[in-house]
Amino acid sequence: MDGRFTAEKLHGALAGACALLGLDPAGARLLRFTNNAVYALADAPVVVRIVGSTKLRHRVGTVVLVAQHFERHDVPAIRLLPGVEQPLRVGEHLVTMWRRVADTGRLATGADLASLLRKVHALPPPEGLPDWAPFAAVRARVSDAEELGEGDRRFLLERCAEVEAALAELDFPLPRGLVHGDAYPGNIICGPDGPVLCDFDSSCVGPPEWDLTPLAVGRERFGDPPGRYRSLAETYGFDVTTWPGFTVLRAVRELKLTTSVLPILRSRPTVRPELRRRLDDLRQGRTDVRWSRYR
Repeated sequence: MDGRFTAEKLHGALAGACALLGLDPAGARLLRFTNNAVYALADAPVVVRIVGSTKLRHRVGTVVLVAQHFERHDVPAIRLLPGVEQPLRVGEHLVTMWRRVADTGRLATGADLASLLRKVHALPPPEGLPDWAPFAAVRARVSDAEELGEGDRRFLLERCAEVEAALAELDFPLPRGLVHGDAYPGNIICGPDGPVLCDFDSSCVGPPEWDLTPLAVGRERFGDPPGRYRSLAETYGFDVTTWPGFTVLRAVRELKLTTSVLPILRSRPTVRPELRRRLDDLRQGRTDVRWSRYR
């Protein structure tokens, strides 16, 4: 099976999923396109999420499990479209359908994220939720990469092994439990009834410190406003950057940030210069160099 994430396949999967539910795909707007393609339908308050990476399709079960768990416990989060057995299989693609949350355009703050995370971390994990395995997704992306030189492939796998060994030595101060797994403002929609979480692909049982890491890394790597992380730490009640293990979590996060586009390189050639820059910085150990976000 050719797993390449092409525009033709996306449109076919979108049309097929809509046909199953009697929805119209005409005019659908592409909201996001990395490991998944996310469309907002034009004629119904529905979002269609098409799983892209062939090596990460197993995560769609986690997405459904966590979405249902959040709904049962009234966690502010996006909701699956009711009355539909999910995920849908459309040809070689797996698809989930969601109620669309009207975006007010307000940017989520660090305090917004902290309040949502406190709710998530207070919950018992749902039965069947996988344990935190951050390098599994990175290695899957490297394996699934459409175009990646052998030297880069070898470097990324060696870097994974190096950081994984350091991670195994950490003593985490916060109690292990349910974590979102990719907690940053881009995975919050500020709707008319308040901020809600989205994107549960990486949710797992693991260290809450991991959910506090993305904003700290965003401050260091992308030059995000320092106040955003400060408000997260103050509202949550823990500053992960003061913990000695933060440098290891930062290294894990940077590997995930670098490899996120590997499965779609052929489809999104514009990301290649930034990918090259990140790979060079990781090779040289440059931690004080700013990155640009993939476009």
